[in-house]
Amino acid sequence: MTGQAIFPWLSTALPLVGALAGRIFCRDLHQLKTSCLLWSVLSLAPIAASGVAVPEGPLLLYLLPIAAAISLLGQPVHRDHRLSWLMTMVCLGLGIGAIIHHGMFSHLFLLALLATTISLLVRHHTTLWPISWWGIGLFGLDGVGVIIAALTDPPMSFSAAFLTCVVLIPLLPFHTGYLTALTRLPGNLPSFAAVLLPGVGLHFMVAMLPTIPVTITGLVSLFALAGALYGAVKALAQTRVRLMVSYGSLSFFSVLWWFAAMSHMASSRAAVLVAAISLATCGLLIAWQVIRTRYGDDVDPLSISGLASSMPSYGVLLSLLALAAMGLPPFGVFAGLMGLLLHSPIPSLLGLLIILSAWLAASWYIMSAVQRLLFGVRRSDIRHHDVVPGEWGALVATILVLALLGLAPNDWFASTMATPSIDTSSRGIIWQR
Repeated sequence: MTGQAIFPWLSTALPLVGALAGRIFCRDLHQLKTSCLLWSVLSLAPIAASGVAVPEGPLLLYLLPIAAAISLLGQPVHRDHRLSWLMTMVCLGLGIGAIIHHGMFSHLFLLALLATTISLLVRHHTTLWPISWWGIGLFGLDGVGVIIAALTDPPMSFSAAFLTCVVLIPLLPFHTGYLTALTRLPGNLPSFAAVLLPGVGLHFMVAMLPTIPVTITGLVSLFALAGALYGAVKALAQTRVRLMVSYGSLSFFSVLWWFAAMSHMASSRAAVLVAAISLATCGLLIAWQVIRTRYGDDVDPLSISGLASSMPSYGVLLSLLALAAMGLPPFGVFAGLMGLLLHSPIPSLLGLLIILSAWLAASWYIMSAVQRLLFGVRRSDIRHHDVVPGEWGALVATILVLALLGLAPNDWFASTMATPSIDTSSRGIIWQR
């Protein structure tokens, strides 16, 4: 094995070694958390040294360790979170392995990641949340799809790969697995899964899309439009913050699916949008974790108000995160949406109107939730504590990366691999702006 070939395996192994090393510090919670943070940051070095070219560009590969560190940093130190910290390192290693390797090894790492997710969801399942079984079942079905994709030839393998993508990057009606991961995984894992699952899904989506027949992409575009509206309406109706954030992500990812189905490919601009949506979701979940840490896991968001005056740092950071998640400039969600809007075929004005409506709805449900928390009557019967250094660092890092995604030139995130040519002659005339 050459020196250059060692780095992909090293980038996969480092987080897994970090999980094993963390077992040494299980009795010292601060050292355990610090160890996991250091190992997640260290895993960036072999990724940079490997120079592996992936078709969607290197952005999401670099973002996975950063998201792992951010999710760990924003989590309070508590003995109940030891498992989630260690499993963050395991999932990070498996996610990097699924992206950075090729062929059978990539499928094996993805299958191991799905099995780990299922085991965590089963372990933390509760009868009060029956939707978990639907999500667990979808991840199990996804695992079957990975096995079929690895062991069969086209077109069966392409169909199985398509199933893998619509579960990891949520598309109606296969979105329940994503929602379950973001609401039922323990500790900091929901905020990390918000980046990990779509990031791995996009890697397989880039290779799968050019092989899908036109009739299938037409159905995907219809489901995407339905998912954009469905996610926006469900987010508007939610009183639980994590469900509101999850359905909002479904709405934005449906926009991605619509553009990808129309252009029959996913470019580096799609990677920017996936990275921005995922990281904004991660940041909002961490911001809500700040409230849960102070007032309990089952706190009613309608009972908390007036935090802008009593927690000014939190108020500023949450406001900036809300602006980024809504898709306003200069953050990455806006850059990703505009990049696809200006460089993708728009064959349907009705579809474009639905997409813009879903985007507009995000301004309503996100700002409505933020306004309830930050403004209104300040309650004197509850204690108010502003963000601690770890929470501050996680939220600031999230905002800075989102701003970088919005301001950096697209060439920074472009893939060095050649884009496969797509024969558009058999798909009719598409209107090019």
